[in-house]
Amino acid sequence: MFNLEMRQVYSQTLLELAQKDERVVCLEADLSSSISTNKIKEELGKRYINVGIMEAEEMGVAAGLSVTGYIPFIHTFAPFATRRAFDQVFISLGFAQNHAIIVGSDAGVTAEMNGGTHMPFEDLALMRAIPNISVYEVSDPHQFKYILEHCYKTKGLHYIRTVRKVTPPIYEGNEAFGEGLLTVVEGTDVTIAASGIMVSEARCAAETLLKKGISAKVVDVFRIKPINQSKIVEIAQMGPIVTAENHNVIGGLGSAVAEVVVEQHPVKMSRIGVKEQFGQVGTMAYLMEEYELTKEAIVAAVEQVLNK
Repeated sequence: MFNLEMRQVYSQTLLELAQKDERVVCLEADLSSSISTNKIKEELGKRYINVGIMEAEEMGVAAGLSVTGYIPFIHTFAPFATRRAFDQVFISLGFAQNHAIIVGSDAGVTAEMNGGTHMPFEDLALMRAIPNISVYEVSDPHQFKYILEHCYKTKGLHYIRTVRKVTPPIYEGNEAFGEGLLTVVEGTDVTIAASGIMVSEARCAAETLLKKGISAKVVDVFRIKPINQSKIVEIAQMGPIVTAENHNVIGGLGSAVAEVVVEQHPVKMSRIGVKEQFGQVGTMAYLMEEYELTKEAIVAAVEQVLNK
């Protein structure tokens, strides 16, 4: 599974679930080729629905299907699944307590050449504000498959943020993901809590820090709501925390960790993420430099927080 693109993980897992459960339905808003569900269209038959470029309608159709006993998997690019269709997600799916899985792809700077209108830096903040929703940002194919299957089994509204292409391997496939976060590098001086593509950057930053005599623990916090509060407190008890996310620093992972820390165990913190900027056109490498989403930025933040 290491070499699978995340969109292949999505379409293959969705097909497996649909083959064993006739309640599973695939919903698209004209982006099926972008997420590879066009390849399972024939197998799903009438349970494959493309509403066209109408994301609000997509959420409404999903709500109707959920009310009648189906389990809809809803995909579109993350900004269209969240800020464009937010009222329908909030009312028709969240408020109505329907079981549905929303997958928002092209997370943050991974939207690359689609540019600022398609580049979501605010989707986690929006979705975290919906009562009782679960919110994930995935970093690895094994983890993505686990979360898709978990959300299928667990009634309620779920939002999963993902990239579409290949990601650096993080896991072997035999990990227990149930606690919503996992340590990927052990350390004792400081914790880097990261999500999505920033987990790999954090791991590289930890290697650099070790050469400088700083032992950094790296934790992949992939379930951002409900965040595992007891584990976050344990991390805070060890010492300072630096968060790293491919999202606005307002309302995402950094905010979620800070909310726990400030109320339960105050500790020095620093947040790496997008600060008061909109998206733009560019390659991944350019955009990560532009928004300071790099291992160098993480290293600098760790050194600064340790010297406060």
